[in-house]
Amino acid sequence: MFVFNAVYPAVSRSSGAIVSVAGKVDDRIKSQIRIVHATGELDGYGNWQDTDGDGDFDVFLWVKNVGASRLVAIEESDVFFGKEADFVRIPCEVDAGGSFPRWSWQLENDTEWKPTATLKLTIHFSSALGSDTYFVKVIASNGVSDEHFFSM
Repeated sequence: MFVFNAVYPAVSRSSGAIVSVAGKVDDRIKSQIRIVHATGELDGYGNWQDTDGDGDFDVFLWVKNVGASRLVAIEESDVFFGKEADFVRIPCEVDAGGSFPRWSWQLENDTEWKPTATLKLTIHFSSALGSDTYFVKVIASNGVSDEHFFSM
């Protein structure tokens, strides 16, 4: 009886942990995102222009949920952005405290980031960026990610 009382709780906790990990793995397998397009706020000649009138210089990213699960807590995603060899983590606007750079989001074709829905991420800068090759990586709150290189 002593051995049973000592071993059973440990086995029970271990099986609960395995079930929890299996659920997270299943979620990651069913989740997938793809950066489908990235561009800056440029005019027809490739010059920076505040085309949306918000007073910022913006980079726009469209990220599609190409998995089989709904993605939640969008503002807890990580966005890394910068020149090829010089990128940094950009905070979401709710965490940035009004500082630059920061990113905001909106769903383009749904009310939740469900499969087939496209998320528009806007990275706001206080001044125009230079012409160069840029890197962006988006990591959803559950750990799935995609990265993309593009030139402006």
